[in-house]
Amino acid sequence: MKIKNKEIRKVAVLYGGWSTERKISIASGKAVMRALKKLKFDVVPIDLKKNGVKKLFNLKVDFVFIALHGKFGEDGTIQAMLELLDLPYSGSNALSSCIGMNKILTKKLLTFHKIPTPRWIEINTGGKEEIKLPFDYPVVVKPVSLGSTIGVSVVYNYKSLSSAIGLAKKYDDNVYIEEYIPGKEVTAGILGEEVLPLIEIIPLRGNFYTYKAKYTPGGAKHIIPAALENTTAEKIKKYAIEAFKAINCRGMARVDFRVDTDGNPWVLEINTIPGMTKLSLLPEAAKYAGIDFENLILKIIEYSL
Repeated sequence: MKIKNKEIRKVAVLYGGWSTERKISIASGKAVMRALKKLKFDVVPIDLKKNGVKKLFNLKVDFVFIALHGKFGEDGTIQAMLELLDLPYSGSNALSSCIGMNKILTKKLLTFHKIPTPRWIEINTGGKEEIKLPFDYPVVVKPVSLGSTIGVSVVYNYKSLSSAIGLAKKYDDNVYIEEYIPGKEVTAGILGEEVLPLIEIIPLRGNFYTYKAKYTPGGAKHIIPAALENTTAEKIKKYAIEAFKAINCRGMARVDFRVDTDGNPWVLEINTIPGMTKLSLLPEAAKYAGIDFENLILKIIEYSL
């Protein structure tokens, strides 16, 4: 098949990996492979394990579709290797992937470009010393470079702060505390440079969108299009594209927001390799926009080239 004047026949799908998000990456990879086979591509599946990276050095394909989530897949590592091997691949380049994975770097760029993001402080302590916050409780404690809400806690008082930091540090040496924004959780999928229909996420268990809520059927309710005032929806779309461009993303991404009780949107993070499972948000938004899963995969390849 000719895409952007390039003949694409054989596509490798990188999935699995060895991060804490391996299980989700396997599900994404399998969904992508099914779609590529329906599109009549010759698919080369690569369940990328730590001792199998050398497989990439002898890879003879026309394109690489990255369905890896988390460290060593979404953070620019694999992207840099593929660039060295001169293999075209899906999604953002190595530098953009690195920035998107590191939430502190993302926040610094957002702040520079005057894109609203909740206030935060970095934590360089094990949580034993007293931590003085420049904002009130509740707060959110997060690992700096992790996805799928792994190691994330909403904390309502100082007494619970130390244990939340300890949990986050199990997954990442670098931790930050973010101001909690009461209100709605909304996500904006981007394909090419177009914002797909916005989705409001309502967790059905607990008070925020946990790992379990994301990947368990019935764990959350998705409202599409999101129930928002037109002015708020337009602000979200504007900030989503601005964030996408600030980090120099490519192909696709998903920008997550909190919308406060006054209707003001706040960017939480950017996912440069959104999930591709049957419960994932980007495919759901694309479907609502009239783009089925196979065409979504095809468009991601096209925009990535």
